[in-house]
Amino acid sequence: MKKLIASFCIAAAVSCNSNNESGYKKAEDAQDAGTQFIRASLDGDYDKAAFYLFKDSTNVMLFEKQQANYKEMSSKEKSQYKAATIRPVAITGENDSTVQYKYYHTSNPTDTTTLRIVRRQDTWLVDLKSIIKM
Repeated sequence: MKKLIASFCIAAAVSCNSNNESGYKKAEDAQDAGTQFIRASLDGDYDKAAFYLFKDSTNVMLFEKQQANYKEMSSKEKSQYKAATIRPVAITGENDSTVQYKYYHTSNPTDTTTLRIVRRQDTWLVDLKSIIKM
């Protein structure tokens, strides 16, 4: 009987802790969304990174290109990315639903990148279009 109760408690805890079918936690704010996306990208975890991506046709195309670039990296470069630390430089709100997240990572400290993080229906997501240089 104790095993049955323990199994039920574990099952209940697991079902309560999952926020979605993928098992990833919804970002609490723009900084969390940006950090989760960047960390997942540096680690090569593109399923997780996709969870934090604002999905429109341009972002999906840019994301697929980013994945292809990562796959072509050497194992040494991938290891450096996985070991890198994310260093926020500036996080500034444009308005209540758009934030600019400027950062660099320690595997390439001379290159700063600014991501736009947008809120859509109470969910913070990364908009990759902000990194396109025109």
